Amino acid sequence: MTNRVRHAATGNSVAFLGKFSLFCTTALAATICLASPVQAQDQGKPADAAETDEIVVTALKRSENLLDTPVAISAFSTDSLKSLNAATLADVGKYVPNLNISRYGVGNTAQAAVFIRAIGLQDHLITTDPGVGVYLDGVYLGRQLGSNLSLSNIERIEVLRGPQGTLYGRNTLGGAVNIITSKPGSDEGTEIQAQVGTRGRINGSFYTDTRLSPTLAVSLNGSYERRNGVGTAVNIPNPSASIGEQNDASGRAAAYWTPTENFSILASVDFVRARDGQSPYKVDIYDEGNPISSSELVSPDDSGTSVPGLETTSLDLFGASVTAELKLDDHLSTKLLNSYRQTKYTGGLADNDTPALISIFPEQGEAKQYSSELQLNGEYGAFNFVGGLYYFHENGTNQSSPAFFFGGFSDYYIKQVSNSYAAYANANLNLGEKLTIGAGVRYSHDKKTATADFASFPAPVTRSATYEAVTAQGNISYKLAENVNVYGTIQLGYQPGSFTPRPFGGPSSFNASPKTTATNYEVGFKGKILPNWTLLLSGFITEYGDRGLPYSFINANGFNTVIISADARAKGVEAETTITLGGLRLKGSLGYLDSKITSVNSLPPAFFPTGGTPVAGAPTALSPDVTGSAVASYAFDLPSGGTITPQVDYSYRAKEYGQPVARASELLAARNLVGFNLKYENAARTMSFAVYGNNIFNKVYDTGRLDQGGFVGVVRSNDRSEFGVRFTRKFGG
Repeated sequence: MTNRVRHAATGNSVAFLGKFSLFCTTALAATICLASPVQAQDQGKPADAAETDEIVVTALKRSENLLDTPVAISAFSTDSLKSLNAATLADVGKYVPNLNISRYGVGNTAQAAVFIRAIGLQDHLITTDPGVGVYLDGVYLGRQLGSNLSLSNIERIEVLRGPQGTLYGRNTLGGAVNIITSKPGSDEGTEIQAQVGTRGRINGSFYTDTRLSPTLAVSLNGSYERRNGVGTAVNIPNPSASIGEQNDASGRAAAYWTPTENFSILASVDFVRARDGQSPYKVDIYDEGNPISSSELVSPDDSGTSVPGLETTSLDLFGASVTAELKLDDHLSTKLLNSYRQTKYTGGLADNDTPALISIFPEQGEAKQYSSELQLNGEYGAFNFVGGLYYFHENGTNQSSPAFFFGGFSDYYIKQVSNSYAAYANANLNLGEKLTIGAGVRYSHDKKTATADFASFPAPVTRSATYEAVTAQGNISYKLAENVNVYGTIQLGYQPGSFTPRPFGGPSSFNASPKTTATNYEVGFKGKILPNWTLLLSGFITEYGDRGLPYSFINANGFNTVIISADARAKGVEAETTITLGGLRLKGSLGYLDSKITSVNSLPPAFFPTGGTPVAGAPTALSPDVTGSAVASYAFDLPSGGTITPQVDYSYRAKEYGQPVARASELLAARNLVGFNLKYENAARTMSFAVYGNNIFNKVYDTGRLDQGGFVGVVRSNDRSEFGVRFTRKFGG
C-alpha cells in the first residue's frame, strides 16, 4: 500500500484548529449582534405557554433537548411515524431535508442506500462501505442490505446530517441515523395493530411490555407484513413470487434488569425473515445497435428473465446485544455495549430483462459482525464529557453462480474481513448561562483483507490495506433566549478506502482506493420564534478529499464496478418548521444542495468504460438539489373526549443522476408523492382507527439508473398507491 493510503490526518487536524478558532470568533460575533431583538421578542411570550416541541435526543451520546443540540438533526416520534404511514426506514427518507434513499441493491427490497447531503453508497457488496451509518439502539448495522427495517416498537428516529466522525467514527461522512426502540418497563401494557388495504395489504403486529418483578421488565413484539406484487416473471413457469411482492416477518425480545439504582443491564435479540419478490426492474434502450432486442422486452413492471429464482429475494437477519450501565458516583457513569449481527440474503438481476442469457447475475451473500464499545460519561456542573473505546469486526462474502455475460460464464466470489479500532473523547463547557463551547477528537484504525475470484482471474487474489485517521470537531452555541439558540461547528470525517467491488478487468483492477476525508463548516439556528412556532435552520459547506465514487460500466469481461478517487464539494441550506394554531399543526422541511466533483484524482487500472467517465464539474450521484415536504393536520375534539385528526402529507425530490456523470441516460426525474391519514382516537387513548392513503396519485418513479452501454438498467419504485384501514388497541398499563 502507498503512503497516501496509510497516512494519518495530522495535517488536517492542525489546519482544523486554526480554522476553528477563526470560525468560532466570527460565529460568536454574529450571535451577539442578533441577541437583543430575539430576547425582546421572548419577553412578550405568555408565561403559561406550553412547550409543545420538547423533544429529547441522544445525538451526542447524552440526553438533551433537540433545540440545545449543536447538530443539524431531524427527530421522529412513534406517533409521527404512524401518522405519516412510515412503515420502513425508506419511508422516513421522504420527510428529511437533503436526505435521499435509493433502492437499487441486487433487486432486494430490504436494501436501503441512505444518502445525506450527497454522501451515500448505492452498492451493497462486502468490499464497499456505506457513507451514512445506521444504528439500532447504539449498534452499528454495517450493511445496507437489511437496514430498511420495519419501524415497529420504535420510540424515535434521529437523523443527524453532516460528518459524525468524532462520536460515531468511520462511515458517517454524510451523517448517521439512530433508531431507538422502547425500553422494557417504560410503557407497560399490550398493544395490537391490524391493517388491511388495497394491493392485498395485510399487516399485523403486537407489542407487550410487562414487569416481572420490581427490578426486571421484559418486552416482546412481533410483526407480519404482506402485500401483493406489481408484475409477473412472464418467462418463468409457475414463478414462486410476483415482482414487488412483500412477505416479511420480524420480532424482538428485550429484558431490562435494574438490581440496584446504580446498575442496569439491557439485553435484546431480534430477527427478520423476508421472502419477497424482486424489485420492479426494466431496461431502457437508447441504441438499437446494442445486443438486447427491444422486441423481447416485457412491460415495465414484469420481469423478462428465464432464470428460475431471480424473481424472488430473501433476507434472514439475526441480532443480539447486551448493554450494561453503571453509575460510579454522582458525576461519573460508564456503559459497555456488546453486539452480534448476522445477515444472509439472496437476490439478483437479469440486466437485459429478456429470456436471453446475456447479462444474468444471481447473487447470495452473508455478513457477520461483532462490536464492543466502552463509554465513560461525566457531568461536573457546567462541564460534561463522553469518552470511549470501540472495536468492530466483520466477516462477509458475496458470490454469483451461475452468472452469464454475453453467453459466457461470469461467476464471481468475493470475501472481506475487517477489523476496526477507535478511541474518542468529546466535551462541552458552559461559559455562563448563554455560551457553550465543545470539542472532540477520535483516532481510528482499520484493516481490511479481501479475496476475489472472478471469471477473468486465473486464480483467486488476496489483498490487504490499512488505514488510520485522526478526526475532530469543535462547536460553539449561544442562547439568544429560552429555547432559542444559534450554533457554529466544524467537523472532520473519515472513511477507509474500498477494494474494487466488481473487478472484471482482471487481477490488476482489484485494488484498494485511498481513504476519504471530509471537513464540514456549518452554522445553524434552533428556536421557538413564537410559543407556537419552532424553526430549525442550518447552512453548510463540506470539502471531501479522495472521495470514493463507485462507477459501473461494462467491458468485454463483464459488469464492472470500480472506485474512482475524486475531490468534491457540497454546500447547501436546510430548514424545518412546525406551527401550531389551536388544533391545526403545520410541519415542513426544505433542503437545497449543490454537490459537485471538483477534481478527479485517479482512475483504476484496466478502466475501459463506455459512455464517458466522471469529470470535474459533474454532479455527484443521487443528489437532488431540492428536497421538501409538508404535513398538515387538524385535531377535532369530540364531546366524548376523543379526537378525530385528518392529515395530509407531501414529499418532493428533484431530479438526480444515478451515477456521478451528467448523462441524460442516467437522469432520474423529479417525483411528488401525496398521502393522507384520517384517525379517530378515543378519550382514554387506548383505541384508534385510521383510514390511510399512500402515494394516492400512484406516482411511479425510478429509484436507480445505470447506463450499461446502449441500454440502461432501471429499478422502479415499489411504493405504489395504496388505500386501507388501520386499527390499534391498547390493554393494561
